[in-house]
Amino acid sequence: MGEFRMPSLGADMESGTLVEWTVSPGDRVHRGDLVAAVETEKSVIDVECFEDGVVERLLVPVGTTVPVGAPLALITPDGTGGPSPEAVPPETPAAATPAPPPPEVAHAPPTPAAPSPRATPLVRRLAERLGLDLAAVPGSGPGGAVTRADVRAAVAPPRPLPSPPSPSPARLRITPYARRLAVERGASPQCLTPGGDGVIRARDIPPAPEPTPAAAPPPESPPESPPEPPPATAPTGATAGAGASERMRAAIAARMTRSMREIPHYHVDAVLEIGAVLERLREVNRRAPVPDRMVPAVLLLHAAARAARQVPELNGHWVDGAFVPATSVALGVVVSLRGGGLLVPTIPAADELPLPELMASLRGVAGRARSGRLRSSDTAPASITVTDLGETGAHSVHGLIFPPEVALVGFGAVVRRPWADGDLLGTRPTVVATLTGDHRATDGIVGGRFLHVIDTVLHDPEEWP
Repeated sequence: MGEFRMPSLGADMESGTLVEWTVSPGDRVHRGDLVAAVETEKSVIDVECFEDGVVERLLVPVGTTVPVGAPLALITPDGTGGPSPEAVPPETPAAATPAPPPPEVAHAPPTPAAPSPRATPLVRRLAERLGLDLAAVPGSGPGGAVTRADVRAAVAPPRPLPSPPSPSPARLRITPYARRLAVERGASPQCLTPGGDGVIRARDIPPAPEPTPAAAPPPESPPESPPEPPPATAPTGATAGAGASERMRAAIAARMTRSMREIPHYHVDAVLEIGAVLERLREVNRRAPVPDRMVPAVLLLHAAARAARQVPELNGHWVDGAFVPATSVALGVVVSLRGGGLLVPTIPAADELPLPELMASLRGVAGRARSGRLRSSDTAPASITVTDLGETGAHSVHGLIFPPEVALVGFGAVVRRPWADGDLLGTRPTVVATLTGDHRATDGIVGGRFLHVIDTVLHDPEEWP
């Protein structure tokens, strides 16, 4: 039996708060399936399973903060005889209460949803204490399992239950945490738009801007009672947003403070002429469908990844007073969030990806970062990070290294500058590339060689489609 543990979702992450389970005991999971959501200092991240098997037991309840590496659930690997029988017993004692259907219970786990609703022992005990018949409660968990949120929702609002017809809850796929948020924010789950996987998650629940209009009553009735409701509702959403932003800023500040304190930085830069490669990119984009077109930034990321492979002294981590080279180029990409703050998702094996696949990966991780849908695989440790400020118009960037990495690559905006080609002088599109290095691992000679490789890759016609 294997243990599913709290993963490390960032270089400085020490603990995380479990905010949602998307599986229940007895569910079959596969490698890459999303099984939980964990809140870190920067965002809520969907955590993926690392093996195939059956969920034996959930060890940590929602809302618990646990350290990295702590067991979260027990998973029985495929191929062992234990998973199926062990996943059934939790339901057997509860189903054994009615004497007539014991034989049916043996067949219930594989297919039944109506005779014996799936629920954990804790949920069954909660339903018994509240005098609720589980058969009448629509389940929102995997496979129609009844969750604690379903039981509470059934008891708290008796009116909503009759209004939606019974088939509707079966069709609606919403996680328990998202259902609770919808109730708290006054949003009807039936009016929400699910994500790409067809499931309504916590991030699909809109913030509660409706309470803001509720501030209108105070002018109408100045007495003491009206002022109290608006502060109680309106500041709640604002405070939550501000709190998340403050936590993210605090995490960024802590990591950058550590970087300045521990790492002796050096900076080298070079002006690179990229007219030919941009013209080639325009030709490729003219022939490609709009969704498949590439942006100039992907050319720079591609060149940086190839350079990291050819200059391995800059691709790795400083651990216990020594440099540990990485086995592949895990490229960290700095993504600015629309509401402020930064996230650095990772593109694994970026040096092996052809341009179209690298563009797809870049679009994917940037989109998930900005929509708050990062996965645990997106937060794998990067071996070198790239920051591109071209969109802001900044000509160059001299950033701080993300420890325990030993290098940071920066690119500025594409600018036309005077450029001499032999005896001819004209203007050409250029970009300033910057290498920030850790003097404990390398020096400016290595950094200059790295920038030279980037320039060589950009001018190698075999590198481009």
